[in-house]
Amino acid sequence: MKVAVDTSVKLVPEATGKLLAWALGLEGSTNTYLEQTKALARRLGAYYRPDGLTEIGFWVPGLIRDVLHEREIYLEVFTPQGSIDWQEKEQTIKFKRDRLQLEQQGEYIWGVVAGMQPGNREQPGSFYWLRYVDRAEKLRTVRDLVPYSLPYGIFAPAELYDIDSLQASRADLAYLERTAKSNEPRIKIPRVSEIKNILQVHIGTASAEGTIEGLTRIYQNIASKIEREQPLTPSEQNYLGYDALELLPTEPTIEYRDEYSPESEFFAFVGEEEDLVEIELFKPNTQDWGYDVPILGSSTTNPALLGTLRPDEVVDFIATLHNFPTGPIGLIYDLVYGHGDNQSELLIAREFLKGPNMYGQDLNHQQPMVRAILLEMQRRKINTGADGIRIDGGQDFRFFNPLSGRVEQDDAYLLEMSNTVQEIEGHKRLLFTIFEDGRPWPDEGWEEKSTYRELIELKPESYQWGPLIFAHNTPSLKGFWEQKWWRIVEVMTIGDRWITGCGNHDTVRRGNQIDPQAAINWHLGKTLPEVLHNAYDNPAVTLWVNCFSPGLPMDFINATMHAPWLFFRNTDEQYGVKVVSEEVGFLDWQISPSLYRQSHCFPRLKTLGFKQLKQLKQFGQALHHAMIQQDYNLAEVVEVLRACTNPDTHCIDDLSPLIELMRGGMVRFLKKLDEDRLKGFALMFMEDCYQICNVSYYKSEVDLGRAKFNLTTREFRHQHSWLANNILAEETFNKIGEGERTVVHGVRHNPEGEQAVAIVANFEGDAIELDVGEILNIDLTEWKVAIATPDLEVADLTKLTLENSQGILLTQVK
Repeated sequence: MKVAVDTSVKLVPEATGKLLAWALGLEGSTNTYLEQTKALARRLGAYYRPDGLTEIGFWVPGLIRDVLHEREIYLEVFTPQGSIDWQEKEQTIKFKRDRLQLEQQGEYIWGVVAGMQPGNREQPGSFYWLRYVDRAEKLRTVRDLVPYSLPYGIFAPAELYDIDSLQASRADLAYLERTAKSNEPRIKIPRVSEIKNILQVHIGTASAEGTIEGLTRIYQNIASKIEREQPLTPSEQNYLGYDALELLPTEPTIEYRDEYSPESEFFAFVGEEEDLVEIELFKPNTQDWGYDVPILGSSTTNPALLGTLRPDEVVDFIATLHNFPTGPIGLIYDLVYGHGDNQSELLIAREFLKGPNMYGQDLNHQQPMVRAILLEMQRRKINTGADGIRIDGGQDFRFFNPLSGRVEQDDAYLLEMSNTVQEIEGHKRLLFTIFEDGRPWPDEGWEEKSTYRELIELKPESYQWGPLIFAHNTPSLKGFWEQKWWRIVEVMTIGDRWITGCGNHDTVRRGNQIDPQAAINWHLGKTLPEVLHNAYDNPAVTLWVNCFSPGLPMDFINATMHAPWLFFRNTDEQYGVKVVSEEVGFLDWQISPSLYRQSHCFPRLKTLGFKQLKQLKQFGQALHHAMIQQDYNLAEVVEVLRACTNPDTHCIDDLSPLIELMRGGMVRFLKKLDEDRLKGFALMFMEDCYQICNVSYYKSEVDLGRAKFNLTTREFRHQHSWLANNILAEETFNKIGEGERTVVHGVRHNPEGEQAVAIVANFEGDAIELDVGEILNIDLTEWKVAIATPDLEVADLTKLTLENSQGILLTQVK
């Protein structure tokens, strides 16, 4: 079926003149310069108006100097001449191409255009970008920084989308209207606050489909079961009992580059005839944990996470959560605006970047227009219906202040992110805000020096990641909880605005990096994978976090599912081998021989000959050492690895695993190894790991007792929300601890009622027999067991034996 196309894509002079007059009028207004730039940023990109015209705006600093002839700057529009199958992996589509000049005004290019086709759920919109010929007579591209739709990735043109119709038809407008009202007349715009616990998920691995559509299906199925009063499976219980989901970054990430090129791998020109062009479309398959962002397009969603490639998919998901039968579930976006990947140099103006850092590039938040555009990206992103934001790497927002002569934190920008207003169909809200900020990171000793309180002291209604949820925590190690006791006490006494818990995307990845020869807490399991899974899903710790500790608990779906996790990306060849060499500990800590034998585990690398886990570990260890010894020079690394196949050449000690590898039949692989094959190995490793980390492979293995226990503790938290407050002076909390044992115990009272709870939990150590009444200093006849960890038999509270990771929670009998 053909889509009707208006072929007369043209500039509308009168409407364009009004837009230019408005922009010019800002200069003479009483607004501050930053307020002017914010107003301009609101009009950037492409907006399909109710009258059928499209407003276009680009910020192009320095472009006029770079262009060969001013009139050679033009808008290029590609309108599909038929439908696009959004599910198809590969297809060739004919597009009508239109080129037209817009109006330049200082650093901006503006226009109001007729004839562009708006996209919606069924219909593809016109694709667009700016083009010009530079002084070297090379064709250059300026892409929309703040698009609503990027179905074919960051290097392809953006899609015009009818965002007004999408918002007007969303299924959660009643929820948004209700939560945008305040009972206090002095509060004009209320802030979302009813979030008491959080589930962190990575879209790409949280469902079988690896998409937002897939996660929507899971929650719709759970909702349907609840409405029909059907029992939930253990894996389904792991998605339930949370007030909000926090998604790892869903912004577009960098894409695979085999050379430093700005060409798209998903939107490829294959032919043209006059104004018709043939374009080969490839469904984006980028795999990334989310933090490698190019900044461009942060206003929208990574198309690799969209099964339909349509923005509607995001709104459908959020509406499903908001209309959940047991009560609304909020959505929290993880926003990455502290840095940009080096790939951003190919995509955005140099004015955005201050210079290199360990992640890529520092962003220039002090440039007024950059600041305004970044805030506009965030505004458009949260207008999808999000309820909260997590601001990644708050400590990275720094600048040199010439007035003080010091590098200072840009707290003003962080607070402005928190104060960005969401507006959907007239409903305005301020969002629930979480700061991740470990200053003085990366200074030496930052783990001990950091207070994790700078932002919550500036904005008391916000939350900040606390010390036990931060990346450096390693509960797999013997003596960890004793070492962190002072931080546990901080959580109890000042942790009411901290995100608490143990497992998240950072900590679980950190667990992979522990030396297997270190002092491991073998009470947690018999193998390293068992130790790691039970370290980040420890029933005793869960009991404390959810049923006793102040703060806001957060879980990670891969941790509660006991599914593997690591830092993965298939997005470049420049650092691909380096990343793999640093992640090989994943094989020790997450992959067992029995798991490796399963068909979904490393299918690509098995085609290279790595039939056994032992073989892959051996090569991984050798690669890790070779990369360090040769300072990451791939040519030298290949030479060193291949040298071990020559019987006349001495293989250096750290590469001795290769000798055993060759005995296992891998001589052919090693002898044929070159840089391209090594890069190919790294890409296969990353794509295999992405597949392995998908939680759907492990849902049948979720332990019923553990899932039910975890859900019960979450429900208890909801029923006793006063626990989120700091411990009072008359309440008790202490430990039995020495060396490698930490048993916590305490009693808390609800200051506004008669409720009281008591806990005894063995975080780590050998089994211990306790008289619960004596250790808690309570009369046991006035108390009952409310929750016990799985497999704990409670017969006599005066002689209670707690194994490692076991504990009980008592409530006072009224």
